Amino acid sequence: MRTTRRLFMAATLAIAGTFSAVSVDRAVAASTAQELSRDADDALQNLYRSNPVAKDISRHARAILVFPSIVKAGLVFGGAYGEGVLFEKGHGEEYYNSFTGSWGLQAGAQSYGYAVFLMTKKAVDYVHKTDGWEIGVGPTVVIVDAGAAKNLSTSTLKDDAYAFIFDQKGLMAGIALEGTKISHIDR
Repeated sequence: MRTTRRLFMAATLAIAGTFSAVSVDRAVAASTAQELSRDADDALQNLYRSNPVAKDISRHARAILVFPSIVKAGLVFGGAYGEGVLFEKGHGEEYYNSFTGSWGLQAGAQSYGYAVFLMTKKAVDYVHKTDGWEIGVGPTVVIVDAGAAKNLSTSTLKDDAYAFIFDQKGLMAGIALEGTKISHIDR
């Protein structure tokens, strides 16, 4: 019984590692800074078209951190990776990566994008000054889903940041940004 369990765990780790390595390789190939900026801007415009609340919030945001494509894969152990752009005053000149590691009952692969609308100077300063920002530590981030978006208006904005997840594709069930680390990268 123990031998079978060890073989199962070893196989599971090998498969998860393969899924994660392939996924990260595809996301890392995110090309040049110019292409990443274009992809992030396109993703943001698509989000605005599909979600008018995001467009309204953007008018009050001090900065917007956009990750156009995050690739997630796992089998018991998993990971997600993508690169994005910080837009301030309409210009995207700083680049970041987003990395998540996870374990638990999970299997499959998925891609998605997300945008974090930084509403306060404190939130923007935190992103600039930290050597890696963990969502859930630092500024308060509210994940805006379809239900929350119905009750959200520019007069009710009170948190440091609002995150919208978009373009979900693939075979994994839920997504959470908890445990996600965002770090500055040179491009």
